[in-house]
Amino acid sequence: MKPGAGASPTGVVLPFPGRAPSQVGFAREELSRILDLYGRMVAAGEWRDYAMDFTKEYATFAAFRRTAERPQARIEKRPALRARQGMWTLFGEHGQVLKRGHELAGVLAPVERRLLKAVGE
Repeated sequence: MKPGAGASPTGVVLPFPGRAPSQVGFAREELSRILDLYGRMVAAGEWRDYAMDFTKEYATFAAFRRTAERPQARIEKRPALRARQGMWTLFGEHGQVLKRGHELAGVLAPVERRLLKAVGE
């Protein structure tokens, strides 16, 4: 196919013009950062499983100590809240909001501190 005949020359899939995406997802850099933290928490013996969920309003990453339990931490991305309190939220095991913000790194900071504490013991 010739460039300009419907295919992108760089191999990137382009969305249909004027159409909103059907679900929220994580960008490659965001998911890489989250999975890096998850891997370090697994190595520290804190987490053993994870789940991801994608809907029209939000994308969520949940980390579990054991598969059958409720998530020990849940990271949620809600682009609709970008202009307000920030699109990133960190929830604790009982559903309490631990941190909100505009940047993923700042929202992951409490989990990072917990990891340093677990590794230091």
